[in-house]
Amino acid sequence: MLKDKINPDEYEFEEHMITINRVMRVGKGRRTPSFNSLTVVGNRDGIVGIGFGSASEVPGALRKSFADARKNLIRVPITNGTLPHEVISEFKSAKVLLKPASPGTGIIAGPATRAILEFAGVRDALTKCLSSRNMKNIAEATMLGLKQLKDVNEVARLRDLSVEELLKKR
Repeated sequence: MLKDKINPDEYEFEEHMITINRVMRVGKGRRTPSFNSLTVVGNRDGIVGIGFGSASEVPGALRKSFADARKNLIRVPITNGTLPHEVISEFKSAKVLLKPASPGTGIIAGPATRAILEFAGVRDALTKCLSSRNMKNIAEATMLGLKQLKDVNEVARLRDLSVEELLKKR
């Protein structure tokens, strides 16, 4: 399935930092500190991306990760403010369950998944991190889950049916 390429210059994006991590590179007789950051950008209307950047200073890491997030944008199908169907996605050891919710539920999720869903424009969703506490892997698993989502129109087109015929088969 080929998704259309999203041009970041066409949209107005909001940016949010998910986490900043201080790491040490151990060399000959000394430790050099470095910072990496995980960020999300989105327009709250179906387009979202995450980015990861590393630098010797926090502002440099943030700048790199926001630029990376704008390169990795995806379009998310949203149905009545929630996800179209349930999906379980894995990235390395992280496993994330994304589930549609009834209106008024809100987003029930951990910090990384919540930020991604909010910036994608999802208002109601139930999620569960089934394994791993690594924030970056959880964020990547969430993005993979959002990529797997299909709306009714797309499924009907793939099956050469009309939307009414597809919904009648249920």
